[in-house]
Amino acid sequence: MNTTFSLDPLKALSDRGYWCFPEISREVTLEARQLGIEHLFLDEPLKFSEMLLKGRIKQFEEAETLETRQVFIDRGIPDVTAYMNHFKQEYPQEFNEANDNYRYDHVFLFPIWNDIYTQDNERFEDLELAKNLQDALIKTYRDLDYELIEVPKSRIQERIEFILKSIQEK
Repeated sequence: MNTTFSLDPLKALSDRGYWCFPEISREVTLEARQLGIEHLFLDEPLKFSEMLLKGRIKQFEEAETLETRQVFIDRGIPDVTAYMNHFKQEYPQEFNEANDNYRYDHVFLFPIWNDIYTQDNERFEDLELAKNLQDALIKTYRDLDYELIEVPKSRIQERIEFILKSIQEK
């Protein structure tokens, strides 16, 4: 069973013994910087998105091979098209096909709120853009017929308990 969500509660889930795959966009961004490309997403959005899509498909496929009932993946394959659509970037049909071919069992949404949002060297979005991107993510997942499970704005342990309880109920 694969699950995806945004924000980083993965350490708490991993500490409880769950398989977790981290967000890979930071890795892709850092890799590009080592090659001299400061903002790969801004400079070459299609290349950045192709790398993300490839990496997220790899995570999904690896998760399918694990002998465990539950796997958590930080960020899903549809996130790629959500961002591309938001920024009005064209992309090949294979992006849409990936959304259709790789389906998650649960999608958790961690709403953005001012008290916890931070920018850093890899997260270029200010709070307003981050909220607009969240709207694009919600639209994309709903258009793909996912039921989004919104995680309450609370302490990390309460969010983890909510996630685990939500999975047990389904």
